[in-house]
Amino acid sequence: MMKPDYEYVSLHPARLNLLDMINTVGRASIPATLFYDIDMEWLAGIKKRFTDAGHKVTVTAFLIKAIAIAQNKHPKTRTQMLPIGGLVQFNKVRAQFTVERFIDDEPALFFGDIEDPDTKEIKTISAELHAYGTEPIEKLPQLEIQNRFSRFPRIFRHLIIYFGIRIPAMRLRYMGATFGFSSLGKYGCRNIISPSVITSMFCVGEVEDRPVAKSGKVEVSPQLSLVLNFDHRVMDGATAARFMKDIIELLQGGLEEHLKEEMVSLQRS
Repeated sequence: MMKPDYEYVSLHPARLNLLDMINTVGRASIPATLFYDIDMEWLAGIKKRFTDAGHKVTVTAFLIKAIAIAQNKHPKTRTQMLPIGGLVQFNKVRAQFTVERFIDDEPALFFGDIEDPDTKEIKTISAELHAYGTEPIEKLPQLEIQNRFSRFPRIFRHLIIYFGIRIPAMRLRYMGATFGFSSLGKYGCRNIISPSVITSMFCVGEVEDRPVAKSGKVEVSPQLSLVLNFDHRVMDGATAARFMKDIIELLQGGLEEHLKEEMVSLQRS
């Protein structure tokens, strides 16, 4: 029997949350994008100190903490445009990131989040990231809610999102993130521009050794490609660039003063 030229396939329910966010929230934004390559030599040294002390931490944890610290200084980056007009500023920093899990052998994209990453230790952030990637979905309330939500009738999902993006208190309850984070670096991807469903959306590539010019010489050092996709209705390019400048300074040494207590505890362990 000959195979037909095409066939209809069904969309897995676990993918509906992402599509709802893109179609309902992201459609209204006016995205603008900034691209950066960041020298990670200092951060590689700090990460090694954690490893030598027996703690497996990720570059992602440092990046999330740096972004969160910078957001405290730049309120526009944690401000959202309301569909009914006006802006709402969120004062509690919260990171949201994409988590790929498999449901019924199908890849599904969920949204994990970490509260107060600006004040948490790197070890704690890394542990939470690891849990989102490895723990059963039913043990992770944030993912379990999304999994159940995706199976609601379409009209109910859209009604909840409709009110959620219009009522700040409701938005904070179900989607309290002040910045988003997506990474495909482990697949060798250098850059990606994700849909702007949050005013500040970061896309992260892999850390790789590249030739760079330093002090008039070409040297090889670890570099990270980082993209900020932001809503131009809320902030302009100069505001976004100042935000990114502070993040880069933190990743290239400024984080040290925010890690003093944790580094002291590493030396004692």
